[in-house]
Amino acid sequence: MDENLWLVVGLGNPGPDYAGNRHNVGHMVVDVLADRLQSRFRGHKTNSAVAEGRSFPGGPKLVLAKPNTFMNVSGGPVAALLRFYSLQPSHLIVVHDDLDLPFDTLKIKVGGGHGGHNGLRDIIAATGTNDFVRIRAGIGRPPGRQPAADFVLHDFASTERANLPILLTDAADAIELIAAEGVVAAQQKVHAP
Repeated sequence: MDENLWLVVGLGNPGPDYAGNRHNVGHMVVDVLADRLQSRFRGHKTNSAVAEGRSFPGGPKLVLAKPNTFMNVSGGPVAALLRFYSLQPSHLIVVHDDLDLPFDTLKIKVGGGHGGHNGLRDIIAATGTNDFVRIRAGIGRPPGRQPAADFVLHDFASTERANLPILLTDAADAIELIAAEGVVAAQQKVHAP
C-alpha cells in the first residue's frame, strides 16, 4: 500500500437536482479540493467520478471521488475504489453531512458507528469495517417539526449560503492536513476553541 495515497470520498446524491442540497456537502467539499488540485472529475469503472492530484509537489496524492449512486448505497463504489487503488480503509476519508453538529461546524473522527447516517451505514457494511476517517460537516437540525429526510434534501438557506464557502474551505484544509501531517494534527487544529 502506498502510504502517500489517500482516498477522499464526498458523499451526496447524483444529478443537478441535488447539487445544492445539505446532503451533498460532501460533494461540495471534494469539488473545492479538485479546484485546488486543478483536476477534473472523470468517470471511473468503480461507478464513481474521480479526480486525482497533489496539494504540493512531492506531497500526498489525493484521489477524490463522488459515487454515482445515491448516498444510501455508497458502499459498493467506496469498496471498489479501495480495491482499485489497493488501499486500506485507514487511508479512506469520508466527507459527509451531520445533523447533530450545528451548521458551519467541523469534526474529524476515526471509527465509531454510523450515527443513523445511511451513507456511512452502507460504507461500513460494504467494507466490513468502521476504521476510516470521517469529516463531519455540521448542517444543524431541521426547524420545528420538519422531518430530517426533508431537511437534508433541501438546499442550504440563504443565510447559510453566505457562510457555506468557509465551511467547505475549512473541510478541504482539514483533508489536506490529514494527508500531510496525520489525523491528530488535523484534529488539534480543527477542534481548537
